[in-house]
Amino acid sequence: MRLIVDLARICNWRILLLFFVLGVLFWGGFHWSLAATNTESFCISCHEMKENVFKEYQGTIHYTNRTGVRASCPDCHVPKEWQHMIVRKIKASNELWHKFLGTIDTVEKFESKRLELARSVWKTMKDTDSRECRNCHNYNSMDFTRQGLRAFDLHERGFSQNKTCIDCHKGIAHSMPKGMTLQDDTSHINDDG
Repeated sequence: MRLIVDLARICNWRILLLFFVLGVLFWGGFHWSLAATNTESFCISCHEMKENVFKEYQGTIHYTNRTGVRASCPDCHVPKEWQHMIVRKIKASNELWHKFLGTIDTVEKFESKRLELARSVWKTMKDTDSRECRNCHNYNSMDFTRQGLRAFDLHERGFSQNKTCIDCHKGIAHSMPKGMTLQDDTSHINDDG
């Protein structure tokens, strides 16, 4: 009987060690895959992104500017906080499905879906109070006295009306889609504010 108990302890110890090692490998692989898919090179690895939005992004201030600070695709489109990042990654599985279907695999197909795609991103940014923008741009760190008078005035009025970054800064990193409506362009700020 004692022999059986000793063998069970040894087996349990080995099983626990095996599960521990497998757990470490799984957790490490999981984090490695999250990091690997949060790179600009991953984002533009499909021609849909490389040939469409990446090309236009290269001509914006988020790509090249006087300070050398560069926001890449994941900076704007993937949350930094773990729980929000996981939700975004799960939602991104829909993008893989559409990649497989070829939904936007030509410039023409992309342009025909562009407004719908933009509206989806704008809604997400509005719903999160432009969380990803504020990873780099912090209201409290803005020196409004160093902004131009127009920017100073628009920022003050926008903040007082509870606007968020995306309300006024659509098109800052990508071209505006054709077919936008006044409802899409919420950058207008009321003069009575």
